[in-house]
Amino acid sequence: MQSQWKKSFAFIFSGQIFSILTSFMVQFSIIWHLTETTGSAAVLMIAGLAGFLPQAVLGPFIGVWLDRWNRKRTMIVADSVIALSSLLLGAYYLWGEPSLWVVYAILLIRSTASSFHAPAFQAAIPLIAPGEQLTRVAGWHQLVFSSSSVLGPALGIAVYSATSLGTVLLLDVAGALLANLMLLFVRIEQPKPEAVQSPSFRKEFKLGWESFVAAKPIVFLSIAMAVFSVVFMPLAMLFPLMTLSHFGRGGYSASVIEAVFGVGMILGGALLSAFASKWKDTTYMSLSLVVIGLTCVGSGAIGNEAFVAFAVLSFFMGAAAPLFNGPYMAMIQKSFEPEKLGRVLSIVTSIGLLSSPIGLLLAGPVVDRFGVQTWFFWSGIVVVLIGVLIYAKFYRNREQA
Repeated sequence: MQSQWKKSFAFIFSGQIFSILTSFMVQFSIIWHLTETTGSAAVLMIAGLAGFLPQAVLGPFIGVWLDRWNRKRTMIVADSVIALSSLLLGAYYLWGEPSLWVVYAILLIRSTASSFHAPAFQAAIPLIAPGEQLTRVAGWHQLVFSSSSVLGPALGIAVYSATSLGTVLLLDVAGALLANLMLLFVRIEQPKPEAVQSPSFRKEFKLGWESFVAAKPIVFLSIAMAVFSVVFMPLAMLFPLMTLSHFGRGGYSASVIEAVFGVGMILGGALLSAFASKWKDTTYMSLSLVVIGLTCVGSGAIGNEAFVAFAVLSFFMGAAAPLFNGPYMAMIQKSFEPEKLGRVLSIVTSIGLLSSPIGLLLAGPVVDRFGVQTWFFWSGIVVVLIGVLIYAKFYRNREQA
């Protein structure tokens, strides 16, 4: 039994790595296509809103359904919808250039499906892995995610340049179907229903909210994460624009930045998996934010001839990312009962996602007027301050960390 949970994750991650890989290929290819064809930060921010908004709006309510539904089946259905949306957009690009509104609509559909898939996956993890291994599993997940983030942009731009965006999207269909196939080989036990479970959606949602607000450390970290999302999430859309507008380079250079960021994430995920119990979760999170903030400040300060320096800064930014994401998710998974975890995860996820559109709405006009470097620099200042604040908070309250 001790090794059975590891075999289950081997099946899950072997499928997910292909799905995540092709998703990164699609994500980067669409962003680069919009960057190259429009050169508008506003268009990129609208695309970002289409990708974030459904998850943010639906997130708080999805958790109630997730705690009722079979989590494995939910992941399979959600991945199937993502595959279908990629198939539709791929067909559009193979036949011609769709309007921006078609692209936005497909991104909305993909985001809606992802709003079910991501929390279902995270809520299923504690049903498979022992509690003391959750931070380590989070490190494995970051490794899978990071490996895909390295190969995805490079493969995406190669396929995009050699063929078309439609071909990249069709590969995403294959990745989603493979992930579903591997999930079929994994047994995921459903949590036992609560002793007194009301059929009322409102009461179940209220119970999930009350469970969340009762965990004060998680509430504090979620608020910090929300502020972080406002300033940092737009950067996911702005990296290619930084490469194009500030450094005057093309798609392959943009994919190099994505790749070195991903290599850094692999290193960070490996370090987290190897040294998961050395420090407290909040210590890793504080260190992560300070490093991310400093690298953003550096990126905003360098000249247009310092592309190599930008690549180095992107590497360290990527290396720091898993040190926040992994411990944060592990803290949540350890803080709540499995039968309530779906609701709590959807609330926590929505807090971050509702914050992201605020950043996207602010970033578009700011970048179009003052340049992409301005957002990098000042977002870095804010992220450093958040990291210092978390360290100060949990240093005084060590029992919470």
